[in-house]
Amino acid sequence: MLLTLVIVYLLITIVIGLIAARRVKNTTDFAIAGRHLPMYMIITTTFATWFGSEIVLGVPAKFIEGGLHNVVEDPFGAGMCLILVGLFFAGKLYRMTLLTISDYYRERYGRGIEVACSLIIMLSYLGWVSAQVTALGLVFNLLSGGAISIPWGMTIGVVSILAYTLFGGMWSVAVTDFLQMIILVVGLLILAVFAGNMAGGAGQVIDLATSRDLFRFWPEPTWHQIVFFFAAAITMMLGSIPQQDVFQRVMSANSIKAATRGTIIGGSAYILFAFVPMFLVVSALLIMPERATELLGDDPQKVLPTLVMEKMPFVMQVLFFGALLSAIKSCASATLLAPSVTFTENIWRQFRPHGSDRENLLAMRISVLVFAACVLAYSIQMEGTPIYELVSGAYQVPLVGAFVPLVFGLYWNRASTQGAICAVVLGIGVWISGHAMSWGEVFPAQLAGVLAAMAGMVLGSLLPQAVRNTRTPHRPAPVGTA
Repeated sequence: MLLTLVIVYLLITIVIGLIAARRVKNTTDFAIAGRHLPMYMIITTTFATWFGSEIVLGVPAKFIEGGLHNVVEDPFGAGMCLILVGLFFAGKLYRMTLLTISDYYRERYGRGIEVACSLIIMLSYLGWVSAQVTALGLVFNLLSGGAISIPWGMTIGVVSILAYTLFGGMWSVAVTDFLQMIILVVGLLILAVFAGNMAGGAGQVIDLATSRDLFRFWPEPTWHQIVFFFAAAITMMLGSIPQQDVFQRVMSANSIKAATRGTIIGGSAYILFAFVPMFLVVSALLIMPERATELLGDDPQKVLPTLVMEKMPFVMQVLFFGALLSAIKSCASATLLAPSVTFTENIWRQFRPHGSDRENLLAMRISVLVFAACVLAYSIQMEGTPIYELVSGAYQVPLVGAFVPLVFGLYWNRASTQGAICAVVLGIGVWISGHAMSWGEVFPAQLAGVLAAMAGMVLGSLLPQAVRNTRTPHRPAPVGTA
């Protein structure tokens, strides 16, 4: 019965997404919803995109193992990313009326940096989308009692998301996000109240978390602990800023006010609401102590689903899996769309510069389909990797390769194409060497990479210019869409 309801819910979201897809007339509609979304939809789509499987399954598992100190990357770093975007980036980028974040790299530094940063951004999405696909496989496996294998569950989930993302792009994503956020928030809040009562009251849950020192946030005052804590914090806080999904939400707004305030409110709400799944997983330790201890040693990600399936009534199960699927689908649809739009706009169009808007729209849809197939294959290959690790690892690539050129380009007039090349090469090179060599165990590779990228940008821009700035003419959004 529960699996049937889940399938019905998937079908409803597909229908809603396809209805929204009727508003897509050109590439700007598909990529950034024609810049027509009001502030409340920017808030909901930002929140829903960030609130994925890692926050419902991955973050509680990491929290119960090491407390708040263990989840500095997400939700704290991830939420702060959205706040920083709203404060320092949204206004500047919104005024440029671009279609993708990679368009900015072309405008500021030329084609070479545009392609390099596009590839970096696209690569980073593999881990994030795979985390959502992995969670979908786990959900279908649990609901079917093992009758549906995790790989087949992944396949079903990907097809259900493709059904509307493929046709409606950002319009379908934004409308379904709005619905899914309501289900997500209401469902998890009701579950938290119910679980708190089962555990003997919210005070009992908080006391247990306090006794286990789970509210400890800051690291031990040693060099090693501090530097690795800082590196973890900036991985998603800064590494998520030069991402197409964040840029799409900024550019989809119908005003600069909606673009800036919407992301700040969405990021703040994300951090606050992330405590609800953490509360639920601590409740599980009181409600089913022996079973929870067993699962913590096996797979902590299964603690919450097991609590719901084994200890809660049917209505609560419906609420939980409705909320979980809402979180996964909203995040997965956005992260399927973002790299596909980037590929079409910033790589494919270089081979067909005179293609019509209709041809480019078709290319975007084909890209979504191809990227979904690649993600599914990657997810099946990476089966067994913790969801939290898949997400946090994905953001190191744009952190060391794309963040510095974006920030310096916006805030330092002397930033040059030569400086950007040095930043990308040094950032990626040092980061790779840190993972390949033993020094990465002493000093975090992603922090070394971003510091090297900064040095490369400054030195490359100040030294005599061997590489001429190769900016290209601005390609505006279609008439009537900006």
